[in-house]
Amino acid sequence: MSNGHGGPRPGAGQKKKPLADKMLEGNPGKRKLTVMEFPNAAEFQGADMPQPSAMLSAVQKDGTVLQAGEVYKTIWSWLNQRGCSSMVPPQVLERYSMMAARWIHCEEIITKTGYLAKHPTTSMAIQSPYVAMSQNYMAQTNRLWFEILQIVKENCAADYTGANPQDDVMERLLTARRGK
Repeated sequence: MSNGHGGPRPGAGQKKKPLADKMLEGNPGKRKLTVMEFPNAAEFQGADMPQPSAMLSAVQKDGTVLQAGEVYKTIWSWLNQRGCSSMVPPQVLERYSMMAARWIHCEEIITKTGYLAKHPTTSMAIQSPYVAMSQNYMAQTNRLWFEILQIVKENCAADYTGANPQDDVMERLLTARRGK
């Protein structure tokens, strides 16, 4: 485009094929594959988990504790079981954990206060601002999760399917809605 808005975009284009698929199909590109062998991927490799930032477990203004620290530990444990904990930068894990925790927090507030709010000037019913914030955090959480999952797919020769931490976030949301 000649209007200055064209060009490559981050994340655009064909995604890399998972390493396990390349191994099954015989590597049609004939380049040497980087294969990390983990005989039993479900066992921990003995690496120490980097300590999550204190802000991931900070007390919020409403008195609740942010659940990002728990999400961080769950994600890191899942990555470590698949031998990919060193491939995902801790900053990406912290961003994902923070977005997931804020999404859960917004959903808890929506459960307590409802979907509607009062407009400040017209006093008419409007959508609660927490609904839009929740949708925004959900989109960011999903985008970061797919980034983490893509790293796992590209580098993990073992099975990476099954229960994952993103499912756990959904479980937390559902239990928050029930008030547990």
